[in-house]
Amino acid sequence: MAAPTMIEAIKILRERTGAGMMDCKKALEESNMDLDKACDWLREKGIAKAAKKSATRIAAEGLTVVKVTPEGDKAIILEINCETDFVAKGDAFKQLVSDVAELLLKEEPACINCAKEIVKDLFTDATVKIGEKLDLRRFEILHKAEGQSFGYYIHMGGKVSAIVLLAEDDAAVAKDLSIHIAANKPLYLTKEDIPADVLAHEMEVQMEVSKNDPRLAGKPEAALKKIVEGKVNKIFSESVLADQEYLMDDSLTVGNYLKQHNFHIVHFVRYGVGEGIEKASNDFEAEVAATMAAALNN
Repeated sequence: MAAPTMIEAIKILRERTGAGMMDCKKALEESNMDLDKACDWLREKGIAKAAKKSATRIAAEGLTVVKVTPEGDKAIILEINCETDFVAKGDAFKQLVSDVAELLLKEEPACINCAKEIVKDLFTDATVKIGEKLDLRRFEILHKAEGQSFGYYIHMGGKVSAIVLLAEDDAAVAKDLSIHIAANKPLYLTKEDIPADVLAHEMEVQMEVSKNDPRLAGKPEAALKKIVEGKVNKIFSESVLADQEYLMDDSLTVGNYLKQHNFHIVHFVRYGVGEGIEKASNDFEAEVAATMAAALNN
């Protein structure tokens, strides 16, 4: 069989990698028209691009997802980031998220660095196709025992995902709870789950705030401490799932609902895309000025 022409080889390479036409041409030239070597060349180029982007670009957009095994005994929730919302909505990025979830669910890595090692080839290929910085930010794998149930909810196409592991076998209740969690952003199941150092830090902050409040000047130390404890309890009640007003029945807190119906949450996870990532703030006028200056210098 005759070797493919340059045009035919470019077409094959583009179908394999999704890379641009000129990149494919360059890869074929560099690899003496060997398609496999050209694929490797593009992947290596993707690694170089990703490393360069990592130093200067911020990936704060992306998607979250939940996947459950066909057997229903294991589930994963994860977040993968890219640079732009446009890319996050594209088929190539969505396929990456799905493929990564499937692979990690199968391999069950013990840590994020282990996970990144497992999926590095998927990210390299995706970088060549997409051309943006991509990052596996976080994941968690949950296991369901007999008699338990999963419930999960993916909001806005993956901007927010939540999963609940319920001790009882009631997938509908678990689903409702996952919807509540997606909407209300709890950090802890109960007050007892709040780390002691987190509580102590907030107590210190609120004590200083109260000492500087003229309305509380002259209050005895014991009375001031009670006021501060009340403030801290109020602050954390908004992030404690059991204390939140239940989305499905606003006459009850989630804790009261669970108690009345004898349900118990084993674990829950909620991811929102880009939470805690400091996004770049572009100064348009400064960017235009810099572009003009560079043009003049050239």
